[in-house]
Amino acid sequence: MILHIIKQYKKSENLTESVRKKKNNWLVWNAENKIKENGYINDKVICVTNRHLCEKSLARQVEIVCKFHPKAIILREKDLPEDEYMILANEVLDICTKNGVECILHFYPNVAKKLKCNAIHLPLFKLRENRANLSEFKIIGTSVHSVEEAIEAQNLGATYISAGHIFATDCKKGVPPRGVDFLKKVCQSVTISVYAIGGIKLSSEQMNDIIDCGAKGGCIMSGMMKLKLEDME
Repeated sequence: MILHIIKQYKKSENLTESVRKKKNNWLVWNAENKIKENGYINDKVICVTNRHLCEKSLARQVEIVCKFHPKAIILREKDLPEDEYMILANEVLDICTKNGVECILHFYPNVAKKLKCNAIHLPLFKLRENRANLSEFKIIGTSVHSVEEAIEAQNLGATYISAGHIFATDCKKGVPPRGVDFLKKVCQSVTISVYAIGGIKLSSEQMNDIIDCGAKGGCIMSGMMKLKLEDME
């Protein structure tokens, strides 16, 4: 009798798991098709990671974000030491490659070289320090906070920049945003791609405002780290 109950329980458990997988597969299919049909803003979004904002593991969240098919994902876990970052980067690169999403590593150019990743995002001071050692990178990004820094970044070999912060954001509490006028000036000062950062949301209206300034799109952290498949239904 007890064995029968255990068998029935396991059968029920397997059925529940099967239903869960089918639902998850449907959510993925539905999300991807909605993006294709509606011309979603995904190709104008660069996801910036922050594992401290994730409900699940960062790896699982990256899998979800990949279903959104953003322009790229910057693995920006700046509090990790280099050895731990390399382990995480290896895992995230694998997920991004399987899903056809560009992965841009952050801060550690040597890690990117070891993992054969040709995309790197460096703080401006690191870009200055490493400018002579970046020839093997196809994509080089940095963050700027003034027109002068934007021009310098371009001269140092950056292929894109993130400029901010443009809108109010919890990451910069109490610090006034620079606004869209600043973004417009940055875009007018350089020929490389500019992405707005700071307070960027998954909003086509806001994204249109950014693009009207001359930017290619926006960098999103919080919205991407809390994204769920259900949000793309």
